[in-house]
Amino acid sequence: MKQTPIHLRTYNKGKDRQLSSTPLEILLFLNGWYYATYFLLEIFIFVYKGLLLPYPSANLALDLIMLFLYLGIEVTRIFFGSKGNLCQRKVPLAISLALTFPAAVMAAYYLLLQTYALRLEAILNAILLLFYAVEMLLGVLTLVSFSSLDTY
Repeated sequence: MKQTPIHLRTYNKGKDRQLSSTPLEILLFLNGWYYATYFLLEIFIFVYKGLLLPYPSANLALDLIMLFLYLGIEVTRIFFGSKGNLCQRKVPLAISLALTFPAAVMAAYYLLLQTYALRLEAILNAILLLFYAVEMLLGVLTLVSFSSLDTY
């Protein structure tokens, strides 16, 4: 058996350690499915409110446009969170954590500030805010574990 000389051996100082967070990845996956369901339910709820309630058309249009912007934020947030976690990269995970704030603001808007908020919407948005809180906690802990890997 031939041995590699000591000066040719490479030491990667923990680079082969698995630091990605399984609970965070599961939560991002579940949040993706939950948000898809949330988005479709919100579309149907807006149709319901537009037909049965005296909803001003300008407010309805604004709420729908904001819902589609919210979709873009949420898809981007989940994508960067998953890629950052699985590839053990700090920048995509940090982008995901930064996008959690506008997503939480949008959930709070649909919870409290829209023209007509139904009880179903309050429950759906409260669940989303719970997802965001737990994902923020797990994301920060995962980001700290990624940062502890870089010791220069």
